Amino acid sequence: MKSILTLIVVLTAATLTFGQTPEELADLQLNGYNNRDIETFLSAYSDSVKVYNFPATLLYTGKENMRKRYSDMFDKMPDLHCELVNRIVEGHTVIDHENVTFDKSKPTMRAIAIYKVSEGKIQEVYFIVERPQ
Repeated sequence: MKSILTLIVVLTAATLTFGQTPEELADLQLNGYNNRDIETFLSAYSDSVKVYNFPATLLYTGKENMRKRYSDMFDKMPDLHCELVNRIVEGHTVIDHENVTFDKSKPTMRAIAIYKVSEGKIQEVYFIVERPQ
């Protein structure tokens, strides 16, 4: 009985420490994005998140920079929507293939987002973007 109780305590502590799975964090930020809910969107990211154009061009660092960029987009783009086309989850990495609509009167943008998760938050994001012609 004592070993079962110890196991429960360890598993509970691990859940509190690490929170959601990488896939759950990817879902959380996607739902926040599609609902234009900046707080839900940002809750998946670490305070020091790094955002890149793939493979290694740093665009910006930090959740507050992300807040500024996405708050403006959420406010100004009523058609904003991201459709998840396909997802691969491997360990602490989530790779999403997405179709992103900014304006319904314009073609969607195809993108790949790679989320690197550690310490219970998304730490790095890499984007591969195919802009409509």
